[in-house]
Amino acid sequence: MEFAELAREQLPRLYGLARQLVGEDAEDLVQECLLKAYRSHAELRDRQAAPAWLTRIMVNCARDRFRSRGRRVRESPLPDVEDFSLYRVIAAEDPFPYSDSLHLDFLHRFGPEDVWAVLRGLPEIYRLPLVLVHMHDVSTKQAARLLSVPLGTLLARLHRGRKQFEKDLWTYAREHDLLREIAREGT
Repeated sequence: MEFAELAREQLPRLYGLARQLVGEDAEDLVQECLLKAYRSHAELRDRQAAPAWLTRIMVNCARDRFRSRGRRVRESPLPDVEDFSLYRVIAAEDPFPYSDSLHLDFLHRFGPEDVWAVLRGLPEIYRLPLVLVHMHDVSTKQAARLLSVPLGTLLARLHRGRKQFEKDLWTYAREHDLLREIAREGT
């Protein structure tokens, strides 16, 4: 199979994944991924395996970038994240006094750009597993292999990532007046 054909076929998917992994640096990451893939294209024997092969290269390139930048993971103290429950906070704050579907009303206030802003704000140690498992339907076992971590570590990162995402979603809603808008509409 011609590499150019493979690259053209996979480019939209790779760019979408890169945007989710690194945001504005997506084009650079795709270029780096395709360059590495081109160098080792002769090793690819099965065309069916090409998407998974390119995904693995993309994830490895992203991990290498994070490591080379010397980024430190923004960590929240365990009780701070673990004790947070978006469900309980929404119920306690009651930003929708006349709602029968409190949590759905909350989630409907977020547009795709809001969700992406919150997701991009997560440390990559949590963002990568969340994007792979929940947005690209990669199994947890496969995601653990892609990220070169034990399955238990991946599951813990997914859990903490979801909790951090919930907490950041609430903070984002407060900072961007999404709750006040809801309160005004409900009266």
